[in-house]
Amino acid sequence: MGAALALLAAACSGGGETATTGTTGIDGARIIKADGGEWLSYGRTYDEQRYSPLDQINPGNIGELGLAWYADMDTARGQEATPLVIDGKIYVTTAWSKVKAYDAVTGKPLWDFDPKVPGETGVKACCDVVNRGLAAWGNMLFLGTLDGRLIALDRGTGREIWSTVTVDQTKSYTVTGAPRVIDGMVIIGNGGAEFGVRGFVAAYDAATGKQLWKFYTVPDRPGANEAEYLKTAESSWKGEYWNIGGGGTVWDAMAYDPELGLLYVGVGNGSPWNQAYRSPGGGDNLYLSSIVAIRVKTGEYAWHYQTTPGETWDYTATQHIMLADLEIDGKLRKVLMQAPKNGFFYVIDRATGEFISANNFVPVNWATGVDQATGRPIENPEARVDKTGKPFVVSPGPLGAHNWHPMAFDAKQKLVFIPAQITAYPYIPAAGWKPSKLGFNVGMDTANNAMPADNAVREAARKATKGVLIAWDPVAQKERWRVTLGGPWNGGVLATAGGLVFQGNAMGNFVAYDSAQGRQLWSFPAQTGVVAAPMTFAIDGQQYVAVLAGWGGAWAITAGVLSDMSGPVRNISRLLVFKLGGKAKLPDMPAADELPLDPPALTAAADVVQGGATQYGRYCTVCHGDAAIQASGRGGIIPDLRYSGTLASPENWQTIVHGGALKDNGMVSFASVMTKPQIDSIRHYVIARANEDKALMAKAGAPKKVAMR
Repeated sequence: MGAALALLAAACSGGGETATTGTTGIDGARIIKADGGEWLSYGRTYDEQRYSPLDQINPGNIGELGLAWYADMDTARGQEATPLVIDGKIYVTTAWSKVKAYDAVTGKPLWDFDPKVPGETGVKACCDVVNRGLAAWGNMLFLGTLDGRLIALDRGTGREIWSTVTVDQTKSYTVTGAPRVIDGMVIIGNGGAEFGVRGFVAAYDAATGKQLWKFYTVPDRPGANEAEYLKTAESSWKGEYWNIGGGGTVWDAMAYDPELGLLYVGVGNGSPWNQAYRSPGGGDNLYLSSIVAIRVKTGEYAWHYQTTPGETWDYTATQHIMLADLEIDGKLRKVLMQAPKNGFFYVIDRATGEFISANNFVPVNWATGVDQATGRPIENPEARVDKTGKPFVVSPGPLGAHNWHPMAFDAKQKLVFIPAQITAYPYIPAAGWKPSKLGFNVGMDTANNAMPADNAVREAARKATKGVLIAWDPVAQKERWRVTLGGPWNGGVLATAGGLVFQGNAMGNFVAYDSAQGRQLWSFPAQTGVVAAPMTFAIDGQQYVAVLAGWGGAWAITAGVLSDMSGPVRNISRLLVFKLGGKAKLPDMPAADELPLDPPALTAAADVVQGGATQYGRYCTVCHGDAAIQASGRGGIIPDLRYSGTLASPENWQTIVHGGALKDNGMVSFASVMTKPQIDSIRHYVIARANEDKALMAKAGAPKKVAMR
């Protein structure tokens, strides 16, 4: 017991050597003054700029960059984490909330930690069983797990020091984001707004795990709110919103200004999306889709700015928040910058929350602009499907013009580099919608908006959907340059003083660009899609660049026929570490298996198939893909049901979907929300879809086999 107490005391102090780990402790000063040799926090420093002062690797020698070492991961799901590098060691999280430590120079494994997240938690995750990283303080690392725990680990050994549950585990909360640590307080949010929860962010004592404060982002029922900011928010909601959660989860973005003592968090979408059900009668619905400033010592509200009042399109403001000092109209301003899902790039005064400017960085049609006097969007009335009750194809779609993938800011170039995407989505209000214990609770018709079995329509959708890397001037609010990529869901970004921008992409390449002009200078075939953000560090005078590779996440598992538009990609999860002169080689790609699309004959009546389509849209799309097309499933992420051997066996289908035989893999029983006939109707729907696609392949002269790449 005495040794444990000594360890906790050392960790809390944040400095000095400890006999337990033999490493130096992390504190706020070390994070703020980070020289580039290490990477101590998710965005490197509290301002989250993801810019490194290292310049050894530059346009003049980038051609010499080679693989120094790699490590295979033991999960085949989406990999979204940014590694930390501390005292010559590299720490990374993987899918299913696992942690691994390596010698950063040699790649020698040091330890690993598995929190053993129950497999059935996977059904609560909207966007794959991902994890985006760790936080460090003292001689501890902090991990948020998918099932809502916050765990402190000894940095030297990987031993668990303490664990606390941060959410109500009876509800569909998840944790996928990286914690931050400020003055000995571990800050963590959560996700689950699509499933009917109430969002919050909370702070915990780094030494003990005791909760210090909790900040709710949407109000409870009128009269039950003690905090003034929540009382103020009550009038912006209508109806009995508290019965269905309200949403507003803080699932990713945070930044911190030590001088102002303000923590900035991005708040998510409403629960459900459709405001007609969430808040009948409208209202701004504070503090959904907002950037909120919190006094970090006390957890008190300071100010907010709402990017999408009364949101109804899943337009979260949880996307990357970064802080910078910019000269605007001849005056140096302390600003906050964000490019949220709604397609506008915002510059906000981070001391006061005053709106400075906004402009769209991709085409949008839900609004014609942002009113420069009020900071409110100028909405297109036709996009308000919650009010019109009519379908409308809205751009951007629910995965946004920009999602969680981190941006980077280069103060020398005065540019923000945005991993953006051009998307649209047919929002169709659901008639007579009611919340359910399982499945997407969004209030939209997710069956009738499925991609039709029409090659012309599919091709048109593919041509209208793009991935882009945009260099954005935040002062002039205009694009400097762009790189067009194959499709959406490309990786986060790193900028360096060497004049480089690094990004992985959905095409399976890790690429370096010239930051001034966007010219591609170097590329490495990663053998898998790269969605995580790179980072860089230096040891003994040698600069390294590292990235976690592994295809997955929301686009990969939900977008159906569009999910592989950058090319068929399989998941081969690895940590890749590069240096000048690196000579390591990846093994050859494994041989590709081929599965025949050979479904049973369709025997069900049309009304049964339509009923199955309704059930599939409500309960299955989020994991198995739009229109029962899980292109990523052919690469080992989530099964493509069109190829399932259980289609011909009603008994086996019921054993899995009704009985929960595969719950340890995340496929829980749906007996609580569907009858056996309804479950079987989904089987008939998938058979119908498989036969349609088989016919399309034959018509196009394509082989009736799909390679497993």
